[in-house]
Amino acid sequence: MENTLSDDELSDYLDFAETLADAARAAIAPHFRQQLVIDDKGRSLYSDYDPVTIADRQAEEAMRVLIREAYPSHGILGEENGHEKGTCDLTWVLDPIDGTRAFITGVPLWGTLIALSNRSGPLLGVVDQPFLRERFTGSRLGSRYVFADESGDLCTRPCAELGDAVLYCTHPDMFAAEPEHSIFEDLRGRVRMSRFSGDCYSYCMLAFGLVDLVIDAELKPWDIHALIPIIEAAGGVVSDWTGGPAVDGGKVIAAGDSRTHQAALELLSKAAARG
Repeated sequence: MENTLSDDELSDYLDFAETLADAARAAIAPHFRQQLVIDDKGRSLYSDYDPVTIADRQAEEAMRVLIREAYPSHGILGEENGHEKGTCDLTWVLDPIDGTRAFITGVPLWGTLIALSNRSGPLLGVVDQPFLRERFTGSRLGSRYVFADESGDLCTRPCAELGDAVLYCTHPDMFAAEPEHSIFEDLRGRVRMSRFSGDCYSYCMLAFGLVDLVIDAELKPWDIHALIPIIEAAGGVVSDWTGGPAVDGGKVIAAGDSRTHQAALELLSKAAARG
């Protein structure tokens, strides 16, 4: 990843990213656990149903307005309103509510994802969970969390063997087709415990040191950009299933320990090679 920003510049952009998170939080919070009109955008990821609400749309627009005002030369890529090209190498990558299915069912395992990226990938990431008042940030300057009035550094935990690993994925239907299904079930059978759901939240718990592996497929760039700097600065690894960069989304693996990452990758790369 190119270090095109000074530490001071990166710190300023992190502060601004948190301002964006505050704006999104204000837009989203009044709608959580309310009866909402839910629109269906159609086929996406592992389902024929892709819900979106006024909270998604208002939060993304609130962030876009602030970016246009503060940094008119920057690009913006968001889930709800697509790509606005900028005139420089920096693009804000936004997912106003990652986990809309959780959001509309009242479960607080969703978050606002904000990244600032250049052509090499994300330079910083912020994940905000308004209802729980939790925020995770990451860049080469470090990876931190804030839980209400508590804060500290994020750090992944050591996990040398797959047999000791806790594995999360967003939904098993991501792996319904072969060879992904057989290979994922093989991996799932080798770990200590597997859990489903969580969306971005499971990646944050990996950075926090409570989860060892997160495996997903069919991700979009806005699903993963903000998470990469948080996990990497906490000591983890994020890649696609071939071991390459994960910035384009698709099939993604995140691990807290490089040894577990390599062991899981040896299995998953078989599906990637055949896919």
